[in-house]
Amino acid sequence: MQFQNTNFGLAMTKQTHKTITMPFFKLALLAERIAAFLQGKGYGTASIKKENDIVLKLLKRIPTLAIDIGGNVGDYTAEIRRRNPNAEIHIFEPSATNIQKLNQRFGKETNIKILPYAVSNDAGSATLFANEPGSGLGSLTQRKLEHFKIDFKFKESVNTIRFEDYWHSNLNGRKIDIVKIDIEGHELLALKGFGKAIRSTKLIQFEFGGCNIDTRTFFQDFWYFFKELNFDLFRITPFGAESIRTYRESEEYFSTTNYIAVNKNLK
Repeated sequence: MQFQNTNFGLAMTKQTHKTITMPFFKLALLAERIAAFLQGKGYGTASIKKENDIVLKLLKRIPTLAIDIGGNVGDYTAEIRRRNPNAEIHIFEPSATNIQKLNQRFGKETNIKILPYAVSNDAGSATLFANEPGSGLGSLTQRKLEHFKIDFKFKESVNTIRFEDYWHSNLNGRKIDIVKIDIEGHELLALKGFGKAIRSTKLIQFEFGGCNIDTRTFFQDFWYFFKELNFDLFRITPFGAESIRTYRESEEYFSTTNYIAVNKNLK
């Protein structure tokens, strides 16, 4: 007697297919992640020294005036200062916990200014959200991170500032060598608050990643913003700076990635 059970046969076929394809799927996923990482996508864990090496190569000079927006505890500022102890650096950091740490670290240095503000497109006040006081994840948006088991319920009232206003009143419209922006998804708003100051800025390093999911901003927004201002765009990779000459949808990679914009109008 011939045994016929099409459901049983289908189940066996599906199970066999799953057994065979799962290792290949995992290998393909791993290859995809490695390929992205080698392109600099998700290479946000690069050392600050590595980032500065690439920045200085594109800048082609030692910076004398630098702006650190989202200074956290000052590691980026410390690296700039290490390369040029005489550099003038202005750090913007809204977290009260981190402001205290910055004052302890740089408070006696006359060429480093610590500003207790969140840089945005408007001057006023806002709420800084985080998982804990002083967290590097702190953002002006209450991020949804339950899928990472991160409770984002700490709140702190902060003051906001437009950089163009500060540039006029405190920097007298001077040319700026480097601006670093790492403010967890609000980089584009900060850039829109630069106004005319952006035309006097030679190089801008900014971060893009998972935070931009929460703030609903895309790399396309940055691409057109800088294109209209005649900036070249680069991605920081393990091998140096990769020029991004055209926009593609594959650039929308929401894992921490650092970019550099270079002003072609300034020497």
